[in-house]
Amino acid sequence: MTSKTVLSPSQTSTQNTPNLQEIAQFALERAKAAGATAAEVEISTSVGQSVAVRLKEVETIEYNRDKGMAITVYVGQQKGAASTSDLSRDAIIRTVEAACTIAKYTEADEFSGLADPARLFKGVLPDLGLNQPWVLPVDDAIKIAVECEAAAYAVDKRINNSEGASVSTHTADFVYANSNGFMNGYPTSRASLSVAVIASDANGMQRDYWYTSARGQVGLESAAHVGKIAGQRTVARLGAKRIATCDAPVLFDNTASGSLIGSFVGAVSGSSLYRKASFLQDSVGQQVFSPLVQIREEPHLTGASSSSPFDGEGVATAPRDVVRDGIVQGYFLGSYSARKLGLQSTGNAGGNHNLQVKSGELDFTGLVKKMGRGLIVSELMGQGVNMVTGDYSRGIAGFWVEGGEIVHPVEELTIAGNMKDMYKGIVDIGSDVNKTGSKHIGSVLIDRMSLAG
Repeated sequence: MTSKTVLSPSQTSTQNTPNLQEIAQFALERAKAAGATAAEVEISTSVGQSVAVRLKEVETIEYNRDKGMAITVYVGQQKGAASTSDLSRDAIIRTVEAACTIAKYTEADEFSGLADPARLFKGVLPDLGLNQPWVLPVDDAIKIAVECEAAAYAVDKRINNSEGASVSTHTADFVYANSNGFMNGYPTSRASLSVAVIASDANGMQRDYWYTSARGQVGLESAAHVGKIAGQRTVARLGAKRIATCDAPVLFDNTASGSLIGSFVGAVSGSSLYRKASFLQDSVGQQVFSPLVQIREEPHLTGASSSSPFDGEGVATAPRDVVRDGIVQGYFLGSYSARKLGLQSTGNAGGNHNLQVKSGELDFTGLVKKMGRGLIVSELMGQGVNMVTGDYSRGIAGFWVEGGEIVHPVEELTIAGNMKDMYKGIVDIGSDVNKTGSKHIGSVLIDRMSLAG
Protein backbone atom coordinates (compact mmCIF):
# COMPACT_ATOMS: atom_id res chain seq x y z
CA MET A 1 0.00 0.00 0.00
CA THR A 2 1.19 3.51 -0.78
CA SER A 3 -0.11 6.86 0.32
CA LYS A 4 0.36 10.47 -0.72
CA THR A 5 -0.05 13.73 1.18
CA VAL A 6 -1.46 11.84 4.11
CA LEU A 7 -3.42 13.83 6.67
CA SER A 8 -5.60 12.52 9.44
CA PRO A 9 -9.29 12.32 8.48
CA SER A 10 -10.07 15.09 10.94
CA GLN A 11 -7.79 17.39 8.99
CA THR A 12 -9.95 17.00 5.90
CA SER A 13 -12.84 18.79 7.53
CA THR A 14 -13.76 22.13 5.95
CA GLN A 15 -14.30 23.57 9.42
CA ASN A 16 -11.68 25.91 10.90
CA THR A 17 -10.70 27.10 7.43
CA PRO A 18 -9.68 30.75 6.94
CA ASN A 19 -12.44 33.36 6.64
CA LEU A 20 -12.53 33.58 2.87
CA GLN A 21 -14.51 36.81 2.73
CA GLU A 22 -12.04 38.59 5.00
CA ILE A 23 -9.14 37.44 2.83
CA ALA A 24 -10.94 38.55 -0.33
CA GLN A 25 -11.66 41.98 1.13
CA PHE A 26 -8.06 42.39 2.25
CA ALA A 27 -6.78 41.48 -1.22
CA LEU A 28 -9.09 44.01 -2.89
CA GLU A 29 -8.01 46.74 -0.48
CA ARG A 30 -4.33 45.98 -1.14
CA ALA A 31 -4.96 46.06 -4.89
CA LYS A 32 -6.49 49.54 -4.62
CA ALA A 33 -3.61 50.70 -2.43
CA ALA A 34 -1.11 49.37 -5.01
CA GLY A 35 -2.64 51.45 -7.78
CA ALA A 36 -5.27 49.17 -9.30
CA THR A 37 -8.37 50.93 -10.60
CA ALA A 38 -10.35 47.66 -10.45
CA ALA A 39 -9.75 44.13 -9.22
CA GLU A 40 -11.36 40.74 -8.83
CA VAL A 41 -10.29 37.85 -6.63
CA GLU A 42 -11.25 34.25 -5.95
CA ILE A 43 -10.25 32.48 -2.74
CA SER A 44 -10.80 28.74 -2.40
CA THR A 45 -10.15 25.85 -0.04
CA SER A 46 -10.73 22.16 -0.63
CA VAL A 47 -10.23 18.83 1.07
CA GLY A 48 -10.53 15.32 -0.29
CA GLN A 49 -9.99 11.64 0.24
CA SER A 50 -9.34 8.95 -2.37
CA VAL A 51 -8.97 5.20 -1.84
CA ALA A 52 -7.86 2.82 -4.61
CA VAL A 53 -8.00 -0.97 -4.48
CA ARG A 54 -6.63 -3.45 -7.00
CA LEU A 55 -6.99 -7.24 -6.82
CA LYS A 56 -8.54 -6.89 -3.35
CA GLU A 57 -5.46 -5.09 -2.03
CA VAL A 58 -5.31 -1.44 -1.04
CA GLU A 59 -3.05 0.41 -3.46
CA THR A 60 -3.35 4.02 -2.34
CA ILE A 61 -4.98 6.08 0.35
CA GLU A 62 -4.72 9.78 -0.39
CA TYR A 63 -5.82 12.81 1.58
CA ASN A 64 -5.42 16.27 0.15
CA ARG A 65 -6.00 19.74 1.47
CA ASP A 66 -5.55 22.71 -0.85
CA LYS A 67 -6.10 26.44 -0.70
CA GLY A 68 -5.36 29.28 -3.00
CA MET A 69 -6.03 32.78 -4.23
CA ALA A 70 -6.14 34.10 -7.78
CA ILE A 71 -6.35 37.84 -8.33
CA THR A 72 -6.76 39.91 -11.48
CA VAL A 73 -6.13 43.64 -11.37
CA TYR A 74 -6.77 46.41 -13.87
CA VAL A 75 -4.78 49.62 -14.13
CA GLY A 76 -7.04 51.48 -16.48
CA GLN A 77 -7.48 48.85 -19.16
CA GLN A 78 -4.15 47.17 -18.57
CA LYS A 79 -4.53 43.77 -16.95
CA GLY A 80 -2.34 41.68 -14.66
CA ALA A 81 -2.97 38.42 -12.83
CA ALA A 82 -1.19 36.38 -10.18
CA SER A 83 -1.97 33.51 -7.82
CA THR A 84 -0.71 31.90 -4.63
CA SER A 85 -1.38 28.86 -2.49
CA ASP A 86 -0.27 30.74 0.62
CA LEU A 87 -3.11 32.70 2.26
CA SER A 88 -0.96 34.51 4.81
CA ARG A 89 -1.21 38.30 4.72
CA ASP A 90 2.38 38.73 3.57
CA ALA A 91 1.88 36.28 0.70
CA ILE A 92 -1.33 38.01 -0.34
CA ILE A 93 0.42 41.40 -0.37
CA ARG A 94 3.23 40.02 -2.52
CA THR A 95 0.78 38.38 -4.92
CA VAL A 96 -1.30 41.53 -5.30
CA GLU A 97 1.81 43.62 -5.93
CA ALA A 98 2.99 41.10 -8.53
CA ALA A 99 -0.32 41.35 -10.38
CA CYS A 100 -0.16 45.15 -10.34
CA THR A 101 3.41 45.12 -11.64
CA ILE A 102 2.40 42.82 -14.49
CA ALA A 103 -0.52 45.10 -15.36
CA LYS A 104 1.75 48.10 -15.74
CA TYR A 105 3.73 46.32 -18.45
CA THR A 106 0.82 44.94 -20.47
CA GLU A 107 -0.80 46.62 -23.42
CA ALA A 108 -4.12 48.36 -22.80
CA ASP A 109 -7.14 46.40 -24.07
CA GLU A 110 -10.35 48.35 -24.55
CA PHE A 111 -12.43 45.23 -23.91
CA SER A 112 -10.87 44.26 -20.58
CA GLY A 113 -12.48 44.91 -17.22
CA LEU A 114 -14.96 43.61 -14.68
CA ALA A 115 -18.42 42.34 -15.51
CA ASP A 116 -21.24 44.86 -15.91
CA PRO A 117 -22.45 45.63 -12.34
CA ALA A 118 -26.06 45.54 -13.53
CA ARG A 119 -25.70 41.86 -14.49
CA LEU A 120 -24.18 40.65 -11.22
CA PHE A 121 -26.05 38.19 -9.00
CA LYS A 122 -27.99 39.88 -6.23
CA GLY A 123 -30.04 38.61 -3.32
CA VAL A 124 -29.98 35.45 -1.25
CA LEU A 125 -28.23 32.36 -2.61
CA PRO A 126 -30.73 29.65 -3.58
CA ASP A 127 -30.25 26.18 -2.10
CA LEU A 128 -29.24 24.17 -5.14
CA GLY A 129 -28.12 21.10 -3.17
CA LEU A 130 -24.50 21.57 -4.19
CA ASN A 131 -23.01 20.66 -0.82
CA GLN A 132 -23.77 17.11 0.32
CA PRO A 133 -20.57 16.09 2.12
CA TRP A 134 -20.09 12.37 2.59
CA VAL A 135 -18.16 11.53 5.74
CA LEU A 136 -16.64 8.23 4.64
CA PRO A 137 -14.27 6.39 6.97
CA VAL A 138 -11.32 4.85 5.15
CA ASP A 139 -12.27 1.29 6.14
CA ASP A 140 -15.72 1.79 4.64
CA ALA A 141 -14.23 3.25 1.46
CA ILE A 142 -11.99 0.19 1.12
CA LYS A 143 -14.99 -2.13 1.52
CA ILE A 144 -16.91 -0.26 -1.18
CA ALA A 145 -13.99 -0.43 -3.61
CA VAL A 146 -13.43 -4.15 -2.93
CA GLU A 147 -17.14 -4.85 -3.45
CA CYS A 148 -17.14 -2.92 -6.71
CA GLU A 149 -14.15 -4.79 -8.11
CA ALA A 150 -15.57 -8.14 -6.98
CA ALA A 151 -18.87 -7.41 -8.73
CA ALA A 152 -17.00 -6.83 -11.98
CA TYR A 153 -15.09 -10.11 -11.62
CA ALA A 154 -18.33 -11.99 -10.93
CA VAL A 155 -19.73 -11.13 -14.36
CA ASP A 156 -17.62 -13.63 -16.32
CA LYS A 157 -14.68 -15.96 -15.74
CA ARG A 158 -12.87 -14.37 -18.66
CA ILE A 159 -12.35 -11.26 -16.55
CA ASN A 160 -8.90 -12.03 -15.17
CA ASN A 161 -7.25 -8.73 -14.33
CA SER A 162 -8.08 -5.32 -12.99
CA GLU A 163 -6.88 -1.75 -13.23
CA GLY A 164 -8.52 -1.20 -9.87
CA ALA A 165 -11.51 0.41 -8.21
CA SER A 166 -11.45 3.81 -6.54
CA VAL A 167 -13.72 5.77 -4.22
CA SER A 168 -13.31 9.53 -3.83
CA THR A 169 -14.94 12.23 -1.75
CA HIS A 170 -14.26 15.94 -2.05
CA THR A 171 -15.51 19.16 -0.48
CA ALA A 172 -14.63 22.72 -1.38
CA ASP A 173 -15.53 26.29 -0.53
CA PHE A 174 -14.88 29.50 -2.44
CA VAL A 175 -15.57 33.22 -2.47
CA TYR A 176 -15.48 35.45 -5.53
CA ALA A 177 -15.31 39.22 -5.00
CA ASN A 178 -14.65 42.30 -7.08
CA SER A 179 -14.18 46.01 -6.56
CA ASN A 180 -17.68 46.77 -7.82
CA GLY A 181 -18.99 45.52 -4.48
CA PHE A 182 -19.77 41.91 -5.36
CA MET A 183 -18.79 39.24 -2.83
CA ASN A 184 -20.35 35.79 -2.68
CA GLY A 185 -19.55 32.11 -2.66
CA TYR A 186 -20.71 28.76 -1.41
CA PRO A 187 -19.49 25.27 -0.47
CA THR A 188 -19.69 22.30 -2.84
CA SER A 189 -19.07 18.57 -2.65
CA ARG A 190 -18.50 15.66 -5.00
CA ALA A 191 -18.23 11.90 -4.68
CA SER A 192 -17.32 9.23 -7.23
CA LEU A 193 -16.83 5.49 -7.63
CA SER A 194 -15.17 3.78 -10.59
CA VAL A 195 -13.67 0.48 -11.67
CA ALA A 196 -11.84 -0.81 -14.77
CA VAL A 197 -11.21 -4.49 -15.53
CA ILE A 198 -9.57 -6.62 -18.23
CA ALA A 199 -10.93 -9.74 -19.92
CA SER A 200 -9.09 -12.22 -22.14
CA ASP A 201 -9.99 -14.90 -24.66
CA ALA A 202 -8.29 -16.59 -27.60
CA ASN A 203 -8.50 -13.38 -29.63
CA GLY A 204 -6.73 -11.22 -27.08
CA MET A 205 -7.48 -8.82 -24.24
CA GLN A 206 -10.02 -6.05 -23.83
CA ARG A 207 -10.64 -3.52 -21.08
CA ASP A 208 -13.49 -1.26 -20.14
CA TYR A 209 -14.78 0.62 -17.14
CA TRP A 210 -17.78 2.20 -15.49
CA TYR A 211 -18.16 5.01 -13.01
CA THR A 212 -20.71 7.03 -11.10
CA SER A 213 -20.49 10.51 -9.63
CA ALA A 214 -22.79 12.75 -7.62
CA ARG A 215 -22.74 15.58 -5.11
CA GLY A 216 -22.77 13.05 -2.26
CA GLN A 217 -23.59 9.48 -1.35
CA VAL A 218 -27.21 9.93 -2.38
CA GLY A 219 -27.30 9.76 -6.16
CA LEU A 220 -24.36 7.41 -6.55
CA GLU A 221 -24.99 4.06 -8.19
CA SER A 222 -24.27 1.13 -5.90
CA ALA A 223 -20.86 -0.56 -5.89
CA ALA A 224 -22.46 -3.79 -7.10
CA HIS A 225 -24.11 -2.01 -10.04
CA VAL A 226 -20.97 -0.12 -11.09
CA GLY A 227 -18.91 -3.31 -10.99
CA LYS A 228 -21.53 -5.27 -12.93
CA ILE A 229 -21.76 -2.68 -15.71
CA ALA A 230 -17.95 -2.46 -15.97
CA GLY A 231 -17.73 -6.24 -16.25
CA GLN A 232 -20.48 -6.48 -18.85
CA ARG A 233 -18.96 -3.70 -20.96
CA THR A 234 -15.55 -5.39 -20.85
CA VAL A 235 -16.78 -8.86 -21.81
CA ALA A 236 -18.92 -7.41 -24.60
CA ARG A 237 -15.76 -6.15 -26.31
CA LEU A 238 -14.15 -9.58 -26.58
CA GLY A 239 -13.86 -10.94 -30.09
CA ALA A 240 -13.70 -7.49 -31.70
CA LYS A 241 -13.33 -7.45 -35.48
CA ARG A 242 -12.36 -4.97 -38.14
CA ILE A 243 -14.90 -3.99 -40.77
CA ALA A 244 -14.52 -2.88 -44.36
CA THR A 245 -14.53 0.79 -45.28
CA CYS A 246 -18.05 2.00 -45.95
CA ASP A 247 -20.67 4.67 -45.28
CA ALA A 248 -23.27 3.80 -42.66
CA PRO A 249 -25.50 5.24 -39.93
CA VAL A 250 -23.72 5.81 -36.61
CA LEU A 251 -25.22 5.61 -33.12
CA PHE A 252 -23.19 7.40 -30.43
CA ASP A 253 -24.10 5.78 -27.11
CA ASN A 254 -24.82 8.00 -24.12
CA THR A 255 -21.20 7.89 -22.94
CA ALA A 256 -19.97 9.22 -26.30
CA SER A 257 -22.80 11.50 -27.43
CA GLY A 258 -21.89 14.29 -25.01
CA SER A 259 -18.76 14.96 -27.06
CA LEU A 260 -20.96 16.07 -29.97
CA ILE A 261 -22.50 18.77 -27.80
CA GLY A 262 -19.07 19.59 -26.37
CA SER A 263 -17.83 20.43 -29.87
CA PHE A 264 -20.89 22.62 -30.41
CA VAL A 265 -20.24 24.50 -27.16
CA GLY A 266 -16.63 25.06 -28.14
CA ALA A 267 -17.63 26.37 -31.55
CA VAL A 268 -20.18 28.88 -30.18
CA SER A 269 -18.06 30.05 -27.24
CA GLY A 270 -16.68 33.56 -27.17
CA SER A 271 -12.97 32.94 -27.67
CA SER A 272 -13.56 30.84 -30.80
CA LEU A 273 -16.00 33.38 -32.22
CA TYR A 274 -14.03 36.58 -31.74
CA ARG A 275 -10.90 34.88 -33.06
CA LYS A 276 -12.94 33.74 -36.07
CA ALA A 277 -11.74 30.22 -35.42
CA SER A 278 -15.12 28.50 -35.43
CA PHE A 279 -17.02 26.45 -37.98
CA LEU A 280 -20.19 27.98 -36.50
CA GLN A 281 -19.27 31.63 -36.95
CA ASP A 282 -22.34 33.94 -36.97
CA SER A 283 -24.63 30.99 -36.31
CA VAL A 284 -27.30 32.63 -34.11
CA GLY A 285 -30.58 32.33 -36.00
CA GLN A 286 -29.12 29.68 -38.30
CA GLN A 287 -30.32 26.10 -38.77
CA VAL A 288 -27.30 24.21 -37.42
CA PHE A 289 -28.95 21.02 -36.15
CA SER A 290 -31.73 18.77 -37.34
CA PRO A 291 -35.12 20.37 -36.48
CA LEU A 292 -35.72 17.74 -33.79
CA VAL A 293 -32.81 19.03 -31.66
CA GLN A 294 -33.70 21.17 -28.61
CA ILE A 295 -30.98 22.25 -26.16
CA ARG A 296 -31.76 24.20 -23.01
CA GLU A 297 -29.37 25.50 -20.37
CA GLU A 298 -30.63 24.95 -16.82
CA PRO A 299 -28.16 26.43 -14.30
CA HIS A 300 -30.35 25.91 -11.23
CA LEU A 301 -31.02 22.16 -11.24
CA THR A 302 -30.85 20.80 -7.70
CA GLY A 303 -27.73 18.74 -7.09
CA ALA A 304 -26.56 18.78 -10.71
CA SER A 305 -22.86 18.80 -11.52
CA SER A 306 -22.79 22.20 -13.24
CA SER A 307 -25.42 24.16 -11.34
CA SER A 308 -24.52 27.65 -10.12
CA PRO A 309 -26.36 30.86 -9.24
CA PHE A 310 -23.61 32.93 -10.85
CA ASP A 311 -20.68 32.42 -13.19
CA GLY A 312 -16.96 32.95 -12.67
CA GLU A 313 -17.36 36.74 -12.89
CA GLY A 314 -20.36 37.00 -10.56
CA VAL A 315 -22.86 37.38 -13.43
CA ALA A 316 -26.24 35.87 -12.55
CA THR A 317 -27.09 32.68 -14.43
CA ALA A 318 -30.53 32.05 -15.89
CA PRO A 319 -32.31 29.26 -17.78
CA ARG A 320 -32.42 29.78 -21.53
CA ASP A 321 -32.91 28.02 -24.84
CA VAL A 322 -29.60 27.50 -26.63
CA VAL A 323 -30.99 25.58 -29.60
CA ARG A 324 -34.68 25.54 -30.58
CA ASP A 325 -35.90 23.33 -33.42
CA GLY A 326 -32.29 23.00 -34.52
CA ILE A 327 -31.77 26.78 -34.72
CA VAL A 328 -29.05 28.38 -32.57
CA GLN A 329 -30.53 30.90 -30.12
CA GLY A 330 -27.40 32.14 -28.37
CA TYR A 331 -23.69 31.78 -27.67
CA PHE A 332 -21.67 31.04 -24.51
CA LEU A 333 -20.03 34.29 -23.47
CA GLY A 334 -18.15 35.84 -20.61
CA SER A 335 -17.79 39.60 -20.29
CA TYR A 336 -14.58 39.97 -22.31
CA SER A 337 -15.72 37.91 -25.28
CA ALA A 338 -19.14 39.57 -25.19
CA ARG A 339 -17.55 43.02 -25.46
CA LYS A 340 -15.33 41.85 -28.32
CA LEU A 341 -18.45 40.69 -30.17
CA GLY A 342 -20.61 43.67 -29.27
CA LEU A 343 -22.94 41.48 -27.23
CA GLN A 344 -23.88 40.85 -23.59
CA SER A 345 -22.44 38.21 -21.26
CA THR A 346 -24.57 35.08 -21.12
CA GLY A 347 -23.33 34.13 -17.65
CA ASN A 348 -20.95 31.50 -18.99
CA ALA A 349 -17.56 32.71 -17.75
CA GLY A 350 -16.14 29.37 -16.69
CA GLY A 351 -18.28 27.14 -18.90
CA ASN A 352 -21.79 25.93 -19.60
CA HIS A 353 -24.38 24.99 -16.98
CA ASN A 354 -26.34 21.74 -17.32
CA LEU A 355 -27.20 21.56 -21.00
CA GLN A 356 -30.41 19.56 -21.38
CA VAL A 357 -30.81 17.91 -24.77
CA LYS A 358 -34.41 16.88 -25.33
CA SER A 359 -34.90 13.14 -25.76
CA GLY A 360 -37.04 11.18 -28.15
CA GLU A 361 -39.25 8.26 -27.17
CA LEU A 362 -36.88 5.40 -27.99
CA ASP A 363 -34.42 3.90 -25.52
CA PHE A 364 -31.01 2.57 -26.59
CA THR A 365 -32.40 -0.79 -27.75
CA GLY A 366 -35.07 1.01 -29.73
CA LEU A 367 -32.47 3.19 -31.45
CA VAL A 368 -30.43 0.11 -32.40
CA LYS A 369 -33.51 -1.41 -34.01
CA LYS A 370 -34.32 1.84 -35.78
CA MET A 371 -30.77 2.05 -37.16
CA GLY A 372 -31.09 -1.46 -38.59
CA ARG A 373 -27.58 -1.68 -39.98
CA GLY A 374 -24.67 0.45 -38.85
CA LEU A 375 -22.17 1.28 -36.14
CA ILE A 376 -22.52 1.86 -32.42
CA VAL A 377 -19.79 4.08 -30.96
CA SER A 378 -19.02 3.30 -27.32
CA GLU A 379 -15.53 4.83 -27.02
CA LEU A 380 -13.83 7.72 -28.79
CA MET A 381 -10.08 8.06 -29.20
CA GLY A 382 -7.99 11.07 -30.11
CA GLN A 383 -8.93 14.72 -30.61
CA GLY A 384 -9.80 14.71 -34.28
CA VAL A 385 -12.13 17.73 -34.51
CA ASN A 386 -11.00 20.75 -36.53
CA MET A 387 -12.83 23.63 -34.84
CA VAL A 388 -12.19 25.96 -37.78
CA THR A 389 -13.59 23.76 -40.55
CA GLY A 390 -15.74 21.31 -38.60
CA ASP A 391 -13.93 18.32 -40.12
CA TYR A 392 -14.26 15.30 -37.84
CA SER A 393 -12.10 12.18 -37.71
CA ARG A 394 -11.70 9.99 -34.64
CA GLY A 395 -10.72 6.46 -33.76
CA ILE A 396 -13.47 4.46 -32.08
CA ALA A 397 -14.38 1.20 -30.42
CA GLY A 398 -17.92 -0.05 -30.60
CA PHE A 399 -20.27 -2.61 -32.15
CA TRP A 400 -21.59 -3.53 -35.57
CA VAL A 401 -25.34 -3.87 -36.03
CA GLU A 402 -27.24 -5.95 -38.60
CA GLY A 403 -31.00 -6.38 -38.69
CA GLY A 404 -31.43 -4.18 -35.66
CA GLU A 405 -29.25 -6.41 -33.47
CA ILE A 406 -25.64 -6.19 -32.30
CA VAL A 407 -23.66 -8.89 -34.12
CA HIS A 408 -20.07 -8.27 -32.95
CA PRO A 409 -17.74 -5.68 -31.41
CA VAL A 410 -15.46 -3.65 -33.68
CA GLU A 411 -12.03 -2.08 -33.24
CA GLU A 412 -9.30 -0.36 -35.28
CA LEU A 413 -11.89 1.81 -36.97
CA THR A 414 -12.01 5.53 -37.78
CA ILE A 415 -15.19 7.50 -38.35
CA ALA A 416 -15.15 10.71 -40.37
CA GLY A 417 -17.44 13.49 -41.50
CA ASN A 418 -18.07 17.18 -40.96
CA MET A 419 -19.75 18.48 -37.82
CA LYS A 420 -22.21 20.58 -39.81
CA ASP A 421 -23.41 17.52 -41.71
CA MET A 422 -23.42 15.40 -38.55
CA TYR A 423 -25.56 17.91 -36.64
CA LYS A 424 -28.09 18.19 -39.45
CA GLY A 425 -28.00 14.41 -39.86
CA ILE A 426 -29.27 13.67 -36.33
CA VAL A 427 -32.36 11.51 -36.80
CA ASP A 428 -33.11 10.60 -33.18
CA ILE A 429 -31.97 11.11 -29.58
CA GLY A 430 -32.50 8.36 -27.02
CA SER A 431 -34.34 8.47 -23.71
CA ASP A 432 -31.28 6.90 -22.01
CA VAL A 433 -30.05 10.26 -20.70
CA ASN A 434 -26.59 10.37 -19.10
CA LYS A 435 -26.55 13.11 -16.44
CA THR A 436 -23.08 12.60 -14.95
CA GLY A 437 -21.53 15.64 -16.63
CA SER A 438 -22.53 19.13 -17.69
CA LYS A 439 -24.28 17.88 -20.83
CA HIS A 440 -27.36 15.75 -20.19
CA ILE A 441 -28.00 13.73 -23.31
CA GLY A 442 -29.07 10.28 -24.46
CA SER A 443 -27.67 8.22 -27.32
CA VAL A 444 -27.59 10.07 -30.66
CA LEU A 445 -28.33 8.48 -34.04
CA ILE A 446 -26.76 10.13 -37.10
CA ASP A 447 -27.96 9.19 -40.58
CA ARG A 448 -24.58 8.60 -42.25
CA MET A 449 -20.83 8.86 -41.70
CA SER A 450 -17.74 7.48 -43.37
CA LEU A 451 -16.17 4.44 -41.69
CA ALA A 452 -12.56 3.59 -42.46
CA GLY A 453 -11.58 0.05 -41.49
